[in-house]
Amino acid sequence: MFDHTIRVGPAGWSYKDWEGTVYPPHRGRFDPLGYLASFFDTIEINSPFYRIPPPTHGKSWVRRVAHNGQFRFTTKVWRGFTHDDAPFTDEDVHAFRNYLDPLADAGRLGAVLLQFPWSFRNTPESISRLERLLNDFNGYPLAVEVRHATFQDTSFYELLRHYDASWVNVDQPLFHDSVKPDDVVTGPVGYARLHGRNFEKWFAHAESWERYNYLYSKEELAPWVERVRSMSRTQETYVITNNHFRGQAIVNAGDLKEALGQEARIPPQLVEVYPGRVSR
Repeated sequence: MFDHTIRVGPAGWSYKDWEGTVYPPHRGRFDPLGYLASFFDTIEINSPFYRIPPPTHGKSWVRRVAHNGQFRFTTKVWRGFTHDDAPFTDEDVHAFRNYLDPLADAGRLGAVLLQFPWSFRNTPESISRLERLLNDFNGYPLAVEVRHATFQDTSFYELLRHYDASWVNVDQPLFHDSVKPDDVVTGPVGYARLHGRNFEKWFAHAESWERYNYLYSKEELAPWVERVRSMSRTQETYVITNNHFRGQAIVNAGDLKEALGQEARIPPQLVEVYPGRVSR
C-alpha cells in the first residue's frame, strides 16, 4: 500500500459506442458521468479541448459526482492554447479560468492538462508559448503532455519544476521521435496517459476511434503498474486510459486498479462485450 492516492479512470464519458457496451440499456434520463463515478475516482474531461465551457458546466459536473467523495476531475485545456497557430487572448484565458474555478472551489480539480501535439517541438518559440500558459494558469495543478522526443531532456524537466508543473508520462506507439515512457516527476501530481499502441492508424488520416482502438493485455500493462507505483511518491497520481473505442479504456482501467491492489469494479455489460477477457 502507498501513502499517496492513485486515481485511475478513463478519458471522457460521452461516446456513442459506449451505449450498450459500457452503459446499460436505459430509457429516459441516464447520467453516464454519475454512473462511471460509481466505478472510478477520476475521469479526464475532454470536451473543453473543442470549446471553452461556461462555468455552469463545471458546477453541473461537480453535482453529478457528489456521491463519490474521493472523486477528482482532470481536464484538458482548450485547443486554442495548445494546437492552433493563431495567438490566444487574455479574454480566452479569463474564460477558461472561469470554467476551472467551480471545479477547483469544490475541491474536485485534480489536474489541468496542457496537451500538445507531436508536431510541437522543443524550440524557443514553443517554450515561449508554454511559459506564457504556465504563467496564465498559475495557481492550478498543471500537467504538461508533449509527444516529441526533443522535450525529453534534463533542461526541460527543470523548466517544469521551476513552474511547479507536472510531466505527463505517455504510452503511445513508439516511433523514432516519440517521447518514451519515463517515471520522472516534476510537479505536485503524477500523471500518466495511455493512448494505446495502434501503430498503423496513429499518423494515418483516420477517425479518432480508429487511432484509439486498442486493448492492452495485462502483460503490456505490467511495466506501467511499476511505473505508476514509482510516480506515486508525489502527493497523488492520475492514470488515464484514452483507448476509448468500445469501452476498452474501461477494461484497462479496471486491469490497472486490480494490479495496483485497488478494488476493481467495472460496468457488468463489458462481460458480454469481452467474454473471456473480463470476469464478473
